[in-house]
Amino acid sequence: MTSSLHGRNALVTGGGSGIGRACVRVLGAAGAKVHLVDVDPAAAAAVAEETGALAHVADLTDPAAVEGLPADVDILVNNAGIQHIAPIPDFPPETFAAIQQLMVTTPFLLMRRCLPAMYARGWGRIVNISSVHGLRASPHKAAYVAAKHGLEGLSKVAALEGAAHGVTSNCVDPGYVRTALVENQIADQARSRGIAERDVVDEVFLSRTAVKRLIEPEEVAALVRWLCGDDAGYLTGASIPVDGGWTAG
Repeated sequence: MTSSLHGRNALVTGGGSGIGRACVRVLGAAGAKVHLVDVDPAAAAAVAEETGALAHVADLTDPAAVEGLPADVDILVNNAGIQHIAPIPDFPPETFAAIQQLMVTTPFLLMRRCLPAMYARGWGRIVNISSVHGLRASPHKAAYVAAKHGLEGLSKVAALEGAAHGVTSNCVDPGYVRTALVENQIADQARSRGIAERDVVDEVFLSRTAVKRLIEPEEVAALVRWLCGDDAGYLTGASIPVDGGWTAG
């Protein structure tokens, strides 16, 4: 059993749904006071009411939004993300830039904001929800793959800088998770690959995995929970694949 998180403060981005919501639940159940951030006011309010977390509504593609979020936290979970599927010649540059802002620059700004308090206490946990696409590439996902690879590098730098201060930084790299982000890709994947929507899960999402199912958000959150405890204090700078064997082949 990993250590209690009583007395710890956590900040989870994209906490209104999917993996973020599961992280809010599990960190709160472990005793942490959780701040959740989401762009959707209704989703943020619903999760806050369910879990007792504190909701913050913010559009994290806006750098100024970071300044309104708590800085004095022990745990930072960088989870917020979006997806867009198109071949590179058709990929909108403004969409590419927005994805880098949300999924690389915002985690950097949040680290920059939160690390001083972690350093002062001599303890901190940064968990970056990356993806198997932080380790592997797929066609038609130029922005997402580039962003996740960037997040992986950022996480490693934070690990090296934070080690002397008792702060760890790791990436969790799931395969396709049963979330709205994945479900909303089905039509785009079918269109871009010229296949039927009913075939997307088997032919695209699960084609490279040994375990032939989507991973559940709660399974990802369970690993996040462990990384936030004292038992994981020697693990830093790691990229942990939770990908059903995708990267084993």
